[in-house]
Amino acid sequence: MTTFFTALSDIAVMTRRNLLRYRRIPQLLIFSSVQPIMFTLLFVYVFGGAINIPGVDYIDYLLPGIVVQTVLFGAMQTGVGLADDLSRGMIDRFRSLPMSRSAVLAGRTFSEIARNIFVIFLILAVGYLLGFRIEHGFLHFGLGILLALVFGFAFSWISATIGLMVKNAETVQVAGFIWVFPLVFASSIFVPIETMSHGIRLFAEHNPITYTVNSVRALSLGLPVGNNPWFALAWISGILVVFMPLAVRRYRKSE
Repeated sequence: MTTFFTALSDIAVMTRRNLLRYRRIPQLLIFSSVQPIMFTLLFVYVFGGAINIPGVDYIDYLLPGIVVQTVLFGAMQTGVGLADDLSRGMIDRFRSLPMSRSAVLAGRTFSEIARNIFVIFLILAVGYLLGFRIEHGFLHFGLGILLALVFGFAFSWISATIGLMVKNAETVQVAGFIWVFPLVFASSIFVPIETMSHGIRLFAEHNPITYTVNSVRALSLGLPVGNNPWFALAWISGILVVFMPLAVRRYRKSE
């Protein structure tokens, strides 16, 4: 029992350490906040006029997707941070300390959740200025935000695995966006999947991002959620079952 609470304490310390980095290097937080704002403005004012969603303002359709996109891109920073720590020898210093081995990985993923919460609130504030409104109550929308955060937490373990394998921050960032971008754009984040070609539509229908976005969007607009949350949770569970052990194994092999 003592070991369990000690591990929790170590995780809290590592989470705080990673969050303090944003205070010391505020550019990291600034640029990670600017990106989703730019996506929102571009799609609302550049592409929004060409995208017609029957019965729904485009900003109300778009913003739940931007929230999910934000947590995904934020999850990619987990691998970048771990690779940076490896290249600078910080991981070796952590190993020399009397601390839980799980604290390094868990502290990194939990700090990304905290950063994502901040960026999501910022995006919602910008969306409100652009006309976004929650139609189904804050409780339902809050559940959607929670689902998005858990989804981002699951993807952060994929990013952690990549970061521990590649061990170079710049390469991790490039590698992460190579596989994340197709998932993001071949989903229901920006446009209804019914408008896509047959092959892309089949992929988008079973894309975990689509299930998560559809859930958040339905909870925001007061639409039927259907089976989307269950499929999203199934994907989240599968990703965690596969990539948490993989990340831990890669961390041990790097010793």
